[in-house]
Amino acid sequence: MTVLDELNRFLEDRLEEFLQNNPHLELQALEEQLKEQQINTQRSLSQLQLQEQQIQNQILDTAREVELWHKRVRKAQAAGRPDLAQPAQNREAALFCQGNQLWGQMQGIQKQIQTLQGVLQDLSDRQGEVRAKLREMKTAQQQAPTPSGVSDWSSSAVPPKGLDPLDAVFQQWETDLELAELKRQIF
Repeated sequence: MTVLDELNRFLEDRLEEFLQNNPHLELQALEEQLKEQQINTQRSLSQLQLQEQQIQNQILDTAREVELWHKRVRKAQAAGRPDLAQPAQNREAALFCQGNQLWGQMQGIQKQIQTLQGVLQDLSDRQGEVRAKLREMKTAQQQAPTPSGVSDWSSSAVPPKGLDPLDAVFQQWETDLELAELKRQIF
């Protein structure tokens, strides 16, 4: 195992430990991730809806062309002009084929739109769950009794190491500084 692998493993372990000690930060990161996914999904959905509209316009244009060539076929047949009627029928058939292809593309895009709308709903639901969990944690923190002596750090009595709130605050701060320094060194 190389030094870089060991450092990477150490950082992952420290980050995991940090997130376990600060679950609200993990939830906040998850909330940001969900927001980013929602923005990207919405962007993709907008692009697909634009494509759908463009294809619908192409289908309408093709339908108009089919109608025009159908009239021309009838006109040529009525005038006794098979030399014009047959090529007009060929053109009409080609336009029908093109219209069918466009219709298939539109249906595919509509399925993708439905899928993305489902994804957006799922993301919204998950964001709601994360927000509820964050509110729950915030309420629990507010209702938790504050340890005595936290507000009065100038107390002359030194509590035992495991119960010293000032020591806990400094340990957390020092851990945060170490983590920031390690991140800065890596990146």
